[in-house]
Amino acid sequence: MRTILSRFNPASGISDFWTEFRRPQPYRVPILLVSILPAAGMIWWGANSTEYGEPERPTIEYITTLDPTRSDAEIQAEIRANQEIKDLRAAEEARIAKEKRELYKSLGRAAGMDVEEIERKADAERAAEKAAAEKRRAEAEAAAKAKQAESAGQ
Repeated sequence: MRTILSRFNPASGISDFWTEFRRPQPYRVPILLVSILPAAGMIWWGANSTEYGEPERPTIEYITTLDPTRSDAEIQAEIRANQEIKDLRAAEEARIAKEKRELYKSLGRAAGMDVEEIERKADAERAAEKAAAEKRRAEAEAAAKAKQAESAGQ
């Protein structure tokens, strides 16, 4: 039992190291430095590595710009006012687009182009885009209704 304990005793290992290190050898310091390099490199790498923790969970803030005590009538009046503004903007954009088309027509006529043919093509493209948008909207509504019916059935 005594031999097992002496085998794991660090004192004898340290004394052996010190005995060998004190012996005059020309390469003892370079050997010691090369022996220390791996451990020093691992310590340096570990000390310089950056570990980011979990980010702080955000706090939920509610929109407080609208009065929480407003009535349904006030909400409807605000919606109507916003819709009027939206309609006015759409009308102004349509007027500007029409004015641009007229300017381009006069420029095309001056350049000798067939502006009526170009206008027919542009009208056909606009009609196709409008039909595609209407189709997408109808498909989205149908999908929403199907999903709503499915969730109501469960």
